[in-house]
Amino acid sequence: MSNRIQDLIEPIVDELGFNIVRVQMSGKEMMLMQVMVERKDGQGMTVDDCASVSRAISTLLEVDDPIKGAYTLEVSSPGIDRPLVRIKDFERFLGFQAKIEINRPLDGRRRFKGKLLGVKDDVVKILVDGEEVNLLHPDIHKAKLLMTDDLISAAEES
Repeated sequence: MSNRIQDLIEPIVDELGFNIVRVQMSGKEMMLMQVMVERKDGQGMTVDDCASVSRAISTLLEVDDPIKGAYTLEVSSPGIDRPLVRIKDFERFLGFQAKIEINRPLDGRRRFKGKLLGVKDDVVKILVDGEEVNLLHPDIHKAKLLMTDDLISAAEES
């Protein structure tokens, strides 16, 4: 369902000057739709930015009504220790520390923590304990940047 919703809202979010980082649905009784966005110009998100995206998405979803039943919409910024979802996220944060969890074990492991080395085709390369590990992007369950001094410095510079 998240992919369908992302496809539906992406044009309006794009038109407002934002990129969708992630759309996530959770909950059983009361659904929560979390939409994480970032500004295309690289500037930090404001509360007003989140509010304008939320209003636009709400209006669109009222018309299309892809979610049956009640739900809460939450629009937020990815934050400094942001999730890594798309291939371009892994490329953009090359050299930074990340934590990656994959769907099925690789050499007995599902969790990896280390420095992002790059991307080739759909393979994410990460340096873990001094060794390069290649992870297939489709096998990545979740990934996020780790809060480090380098990441904080880079965020302050932008």
